[in-house]
Amino acid sequence: MIYPMPLINDLLEDLDKVLWYCSLDMTSGFWVVSMTERARAISAFITPFGLFEWNRMPFGLKNAPQIYQRLIDNALYGFLRIPSAVDRNTLTDLFEEGGPEEAGESSVLGRRSYIDDILVTAGSWDLLCDRVKALLEACDKWNISISVAKSFWGLKKVDYLGDRVSNEGLEAHPQDLSALTDLPFPKTLRGMQSFLGSLNYYGRFIEDMAIYASVLYELREVDFAAIRDRAGRERDGPTATYTKDQQDNQDRATTNPKWIEAEVAFLELKKKIAATLILRNFDTEKQPVVIVYASEWAVSASLVQDHDDVYLPVMFTSRMLKQNELNYGIVEKEVVAPCVC
Repeated sequence: MIYPMPLINDLLEDLDKVLWYCSLDMTSGFWVVSMTERARAISAFITPFGLFEWNRMPFGLKNAPQIYQRLIDNALYGFLRIPSAVDRNTLTDLFEEGGPEEAGESSVLGRRSYIDDILVTAGSWDLLCDRVKALLEACDKWNISISVAKSFWGLKKVDYLGDRVSNEGLEAHPQDLSALTDLPFPKTLRGMQSFLGSLNYYGRFIEDMAIYASVLYELREVDFAAIRDRAGRERDGPTATYTKDQQDNQDRATTNPKWIEAEVAFLELKKKIAATLILRNFDTEKQPVVIVYASEWAVSASLVQDHDDVYLPVMFTSRMLKQNELNYGIVEKEVVAPCVC
């Protein structure tokens, strides 16, 4: 199925007027969705005790996030449900075939939902209570359960979608920060790609991320042979013997400027993710300032605003240059930075 998923960056915007937060997590979210006859047949699996089919939507199906997102949107926006007389096997569009469960029912406003994570916000305590009450009533109508143990109610700072949100701004809060900061230099290309992929989610918090990562993006699988040979030499000790090719690889890993730059960039990125700054909410009454920087391979831009004579960051962005942009001069690259990042 095709259903638009909300953009995480959009869900984290416009929080400057919010004072109170509730972060809610659904209980076994996907299991509230009943499987159709066709879906049960397709998702059947074999066990030593026979063939089993899912009666409820399991985790891991390709379309499960979109289906559950649509369920939550329908429940909180318009309470549209499929009438009992409609054949669920032939239904293609809920908004065409569905009808209001109750006439005149209003939408639950002041909340942001991403699959089974819901953030309820308000500028006052009374308004927060009204919005939470409306949300709980909607969940009750749709038989959606909320995990009380995993939810946070009426706080001025909560964790949402891997970030920590508050009236002060947005703060990166990885669930397992030590997995990134304690990671040794990867010995394979796949390992390096995994590390860079983990950082991309927090790219808005890391100043000049692409500037440092550009060296790492240029590495290829054949390049990591030198790293593996050097690691084997250190493990085996000085008495071990190596072929001429292995010895050449080790020498290149020790003296090649590319590897020195790669290790320096890797360590610098780990430091940056461990010490990310709080991104302030954009203030429309303050003058925005954009700081740009360009290197040979990448460009970056920083949006900052003046807070008591101190420029504090609102957002960082950066990316690698395209092939045709590599021929630009340094001034042209700096002009490109705020336009394309």
